[in-house]
Amino acid sequence: MGDVFKALADPTRRIILDELTERSGQTLFEICARLATKHGLGSSRQAISQHLDVLEGAGLVETRRQGRYKFHYVDPAPLEPIVERWLKGRTPGARDGAEGDRNEDPPDERDG
Repeated sequence: MGDVFKALADPTRRIILDELTERSGQTLFEICARLATKHGLGSSRQAISQHLDVLEGAGLVETRRQGRYKFHYVDPAPLEPIVERWLKGRTPGARDGAEGDRNEDPPDERDG
């Protein structure tokens, strides 16, 4: 699980996962082009390749070779234990009382 958190800690890797979620099965060239055009990231192909290696090492990305092309696919399976451990069974928006505390009106200091 530590590899997953390490992989997700980097904002560029999270953007790569977003792009692969939007359109799975991309080559390195396609990912680099999308990062440059959609997000203004000018990282080198080598840097993006290293990010993909980290994501693949964490199990968040799978690759398949077809001829001379290597396609990258997102694999959310390593996220399931995290969801199971900390998020399953929670009501969306519930924050253990934090929501109620945030919405309370502050006490009026003029009364008193």
